Amino acid sequence: MSTEYQRALGRRIAQERRRRGLSQPELARLMDRSVAWVSQVERGVRKIDRMSVLEKLAETLDVPLSELAAEAPVVAAVSDEIPGAAALRLVLSGAHSLQAMLRRVPAPAGQQVKARVDHAWELTHESRYDDLADLLRDLVPTLENAARSAPAAQQAEMFELLATTYQACSASLAKLGEPEAAWIAADRAISAAERAGNPLLMAAGAFRLGFVFLRARHFDQAEETARTAAEALWHLAEQGEPEAMSLWGGLTLQRAVAAAQLNQAETAYQHLAQAREMAERLGDGRNDHNTEFGPANVVLHEVAVAVELGDAGHALRVGAALDASALSGERRARLLIDLARAHAQRRQVDEAVIALLEAETITPEQIRNHRIVRQVVTDLLSMQDPASPELRGLADRVGA
Repeated sequence: MSTEYQRALGRRIAQERRRRGLSQPELARLMDRSVAWVSQVERGVRKIDRMSVLEKLAETLDVPLSELAAEAPVVAAVSDEIPGAAALRLVLSGAHSLQAMLRRVPAPAGQQVKARVDHAWELTHESRYDDLADLLRDLVPTLENAARSAPAAQQAEMFELLATTYQACSASLAKLGEPEAAWIAADRAISAAERAGNPLLMAAGAFRLGFVFLRARHFDQAEETARTAAEALWHLAEQGEPEAMSLWGGLTLQRAVAAAQLNQAETAYQHLAQAREMAERLGDGRNDHNTEFGPANVVLHEVAVAVELGDAGHALRVGAALDASALSGERRARLLIDLARAHAQRRQVDEAVIALLEAETITPEQIRNHRIVRQVVTDLLSMQDPASPELRGLADRVGA
């Protein structure tokens, strides 16, 4: 490790420590190190020469490992591979569009393919990544070919199905912590939607891209993508076009989350208020472009924003009043994760564990492979000594 990189790494660790509101003694306790060790690392006078230490720092500071190891791209290779991630990357790596252009075969019936696309989104919402990869391994090349070999009157429909499929792939890769691959999938979704001549589907692709940037912690890019797409949709949403209203609302919620991550509380709550007004106009019972936008989803995001801003009391009050039964399993589990984070901020260990265990019963793959869950469980372990059997078992399952 070069001295220059060592100092840059130390500055980044100090920056992320302050972002989380931790003092040097608090970080030292979470890392099971001395305060002097933290101080020396942040000043760049002590090397971090073990990958296990760097991984623990990344988890403790709630930052992707790749961001702490900017000069060591091979770091990612030594981390445990999340099931499904490699297979989904391989789906994107095939030259399916080239093969479709050079060797066209008859296109399948639209309804038959649509049922498989709908199933892809079901698997995405259930966080069943291995099953999704198995489905997309055949579905993506099938749709790439169908979009080019179908009669002219059906090509737009096939490109729309292809765009929707790439959106599911992008959403899953973003949740799996694969921002580069998720970005590729989102970009392909937008391109396919453009070839279909469907601007609302293009906006849905931008919505997926916003999630990629949020998960990668590129909050300025998330804001720019969501802002420009929302501005483009505004005239349709204002006129009451339901799909445009759903997409505009979902993009505005992304802007709220990005603002909260940047500690811009007033801006975050302004975006939430705008989204709430749109959701009330739209009403419940819709899921346009898999946004799940509606009053319940606005409250879910209000909980997330409050947690990011450190307002645990507000998050718990709002979350307790929310009926999330109409939301997908993925969203219900995410709400429980945020409630667990709020309990952890109040040092309510048992309540946080109960929330995480309930989330695990809903989407076990998501909980056991989620970076934020590992961080929350790590924090809970530092608060409870000795750890309860339930917390210890959860820690073992999530790798904390």
